[in-house]
Amino acid sequence: NPVYMGSSVVTGYGKMIVTSTGRETKYGKIAQTLAQTQQPTDFDRGIKDFSYLIMRITFALVIFVFFINAFLKHDILESFLFAAALAVGLTPELLPMIIAINLSKGSLIMAKHGVIVKKLSAIQTFGSMDVLCTDKTGTLTEDRIVLIKCIDERGNPDPDDMIFHYSYLSSIYHSGFENPLDTAIKDFKKIDTSRYTKVDEIPFDFERRRSSIVVDQRGDTDGSGSWGGASKRILISKGAPEAILAISSLKNAKNNSDRNDGVSRAMKEYEGLSAAGFRVIALSIKKVTDMKEVYTKDDEKDMTFVGFVAFLDPAKEGVSATLKNLIQHNISIKILTGDSELVSQKIAADIGLALDGTMLGSDVEEMTDELLRERVETTTLFARLAPEQKVRVIAALRKNGHVVGYLGDGINDAPSLRAADVGVSVNNAVDVAKDSADLILIEKSLDDLIRGVAEGRTIFSNTLKYLMMALSSNFGNMFSMAGASLLLPFLPMLPVQVLLNNLLYDSSQFAIPLDNVDAEDIIRPRKLNIHFVKRFMVVFGLLSSVFDFVTFGLLFFVFHLTAGAFQTGWFLESMATQILVIYIIRTRKIAFFQSLPSWSVVSSTLVVLGLAVYFAFGHVASLFKFDPLSLQLVGIIALVVFVYLLCAELTKRWFYRKVVFSLKGN
Repeated sequence: NPVYMGSSVVTGYGKMIVTSTGRETKYGKIAQTLAQTQQPTDFDRGIKDFSYLIMRITFALVIFVFFINAFLKHDILESFLFAAALAVGLTPELLPMIIAINLSKGSLIMAKHGVIVKKLSAIQTFGSMDVLCTDKTGTLTEDRIVLIKCIDERGNPDPDDMIFHYSYLSSIYHSGFENPLDTAIKDFKKIDTSRYTKVDEIPFDFERRRSSIVVDQRGDTDGSGSWGGASKRILISKGAPEAILAISSLKNAKNNSDRNDGVSRAMKEYEGLSAAGFRVIALSIKKVTDMKEVYTKDDEKDMTFVGFVAFLDPAKEGVSATLKNLIQHNISIKILTGDSELVSQKIAADIGLALDGTMLGSDVEEMTDELLRERVETTTLFARLAPEQKVRVIAALRKNGHVVGYLGDGINDAPSLRAADVGVSVNNAVDVAKDSADLILIEKSLDDLIRGVAEGRTIFSNTLKYLMMALSSNFGNMFSMAGASLLLPFLPMLPVQVLLNNLLYDSSQFAIPLDNVDAEDIIRPRKLNIHFVKRFMVVFGLLSSVFDFVTFGLLFFVFHLTAGAFQTGWFLESMATQILVIYIIRTRKIAFFQSLPSWSVVSSTLVVLGLAVYFAFGHVASLFKFDPLSLQLVGIIALVVFVYLLCAELTKRWFYRKVVFSLKGN
């Protein structure tokens, strides 16, 4: 019986005692929840871990190189500049830009498909989503309540339209907030109400779960009216079947035993209708003899049961195919609703959604957090949930390692939208729901969600490509230079050459956001796993370093090159291996044979590689202190690069078969 702050009194009367104010009210607690700092998403946490990893590696390597070179070569300034250049080379400077370009491109594409992106970083999380929690009404159903039939307690149809007649009077004279059931009754067909005059109304409340009106019916001169020719005053009650049957007797009941049998029969009929997916209200009436102006709930007694009115919010056309598509994208669906479990189960059956289990809000209320975390994995339908219980379900799923999306449009959905990794609302939702959401659908359609998920996974895949490139080739080359600087009598590359290498390499990565993505990477959700990143860095970084040292040995010990020529050779080998390995790393499949890069990636890599050759041999070579190389030596470097790419392809296949498999096992 509480009245929540922010409620509007539309009709009726009553006395109110203030028991809570401000933050202590339910409304205030919702507002307080929304004011809290939003939890970092799974992708945010992954990027943070990645940044810490890069920072630790950079500090350790740079400090080591600086002190060792300063000690061995006794040139503090040159050692400092070389260490600083290595730090720049190790840093993935383009990461913010790559992410920004990816997300901006994705938001434009999603906008064309009816998805407005409020928070750009949510697109990445959207792609990683593996559980979608959604309400039932309007998402799985048409959100269009239709009156289907009027029947008595035995399930017989209403031959003289008496049930509909009184339900229509109740709806047409209802002056409170118009609900969808009243609208469905009035839209079903029109009845002449000129013989009726409204006397009073007893508003609906959640304790009684019914509403009543009192009308005067003028007498029929021809005697064809429902109550004969005399004028009558009638009380009509409409509401939840349990509440109506509690104040009613059945027309054919002669004693209390007959009444009990009739109520039991009526309840079975009601349960059967609910199991068939109908929303059901019941009606009862009585002739009023006490002629007064104001009636109260105490007058709702000794009434005669009339029958049931059954409504249907039909399953949305095409939603079955959409759900199958979501499941094919490895997203499990969980229904979180305040509606009856029987109606929700019927809708789930109609749309072909297999229910692994059903849980009620009362069950959630009694469970500990640990037990709830266990049960949510085996439950598909959560019915009769309160807003705070929805938040608990979402929190339990997140603690189990899932990336959770939530689709809602009401005030009570706002805390759940904030609690989920990615909140999705609709354009016609209440303002507080839209403010809490990360994405807004122009239309309440799961089809738009699928397009958004696919785009999110495309963006994530292309972002991950850059991260893997930065950790493998960058780390490998900078580590090799740090090691070679300790063994050579000169620096393997001058600081300006290291910076040129880094500038050209980064330029070749501008097109990664436009790259093609394999279908397998769109079908399944992916997370930024820092353990995967570390192992990838070690395996491919070491592979790159092995070929760097092979080149180092050939140039210095076999061909005995001077400092300038050595630096030119290593610059070319370093640039070629860093730039061309993108074709290997960008896919788990065999490069070019099973997975083709986009023309943007091909063009950018070839153009930048051509610029590297120009800087090494062109008119500006002297500015960077490069010396020319013989064609024979250039051919040998090209052979080393080819063998490296071949080994990288073989290593990739081993890595995804052995190392990633062991990660999944753990």
